[in-house]
Amino acid sequence: MARKVILDVDPGIDGAVALAMALFDPRLDVVAVTAVGGNVSASQATRNVQAIIEQLDPPRWPRIGAASEPERAPITDRRDLHGPDGLGGANFVTAELHHRHSSEKVLTDELRSSPDQVTILTLGPLTNIAAVLRRDPGLAGQIGHLMMSGGAVRVSGDVTPTAEFGIFCDPMSARMAFRSRATKTLVPLDVTQQVAFTYGHLDQFPDESSRVGRLLRKVLPFAFRAHHQRLGLEHIFLPDAVTVAALQHPELFQVQSLGGDVETTGELTAGSTVFDRRVSPEWRGNMEVALEIDPTSIMDVVLRSLAEAAKQTRD
Repeated sequence: MARKVILDVDPGIDGAVALAMALFDPRLDVVAVTAVGGNVSASQATRNVQAIIEQLDPPRWPRIGAASEPERAPITDRRDLHGPDGLGGANFVTAELHHRHSSEKVLTDELRSSPDQVTILTLGPLTNIAAVLRRDPGLAGQIGHLMMSGGAVRVSGDVTPTAEFGIFCDPMSARMAFRSRATKTLVPLDVTQQVAFTYGHLDQFPDESSRVGRLLRKVLPFAFRAHHQRLGLEHIFLPDAVTVAALQHPELFQVQSLGGDVETTGELTAGSTVFDRRVSPEWRGNMEVALEIDPTSIMDVVLRSLAEAAKQTRD
């Protein structure tokens, strides 16, 4: 039986790659894709989720959850690396949907209808998860598994010297998710930054004979240019895709049980993920944290997953 999954995303070029991987995997039943603001605004994130799904046109469309505008405007976004629309400036035209449900409602509905059966994969700020837990704290115990992309354990941050972007965007929500009693796995920068895609890898992505290939070739070139111009890198990272690979092939990730929390107020450290890694830790382990991978194997998983998706979307 396919595993029920909700993808909670702030797309994002790497979010587009992640959705292409997940929506065509027969082992995953993607029941919903919920939008959250982060890389782009909440309204743009909602449009991007819809645009990606329309471009891919999977055999079974998931429910779409609309992102809510945050109470406090984010300090930053990632349009410099993802483009003004978050998808490399592709400016996809989307159908006008009526009666949109919020991401919070979609998540709540799905958890209540299938308690203990739904894996939530968060690929952006944890705003929606915190909203669900504030609405009904008991739902934490009904999440089958909460798999989160974000944070850093032994490496520096990617938006500040200490903080990873998604956690930094909404540290209070991240703290609530970390402290919840849901069964959790974190896929931090420690592993996602080990998988680097160079421009040469672009030839290994699906070509334009498939819907997947056409989507990726519209958005990925911008990412390579932006990483070179803004960061001086000759490669890009796709943390959302690596996190989907962790869901598809957990045996390729070495995890450790750690006690983790989030700094919410530090002048220099807000958004930092803090783990008790002392010889005799006093914090109780509250999540599994992926710390070691074989980057070549994970890259192969990503490329094979996209190749399979391309087979299913050829014209």
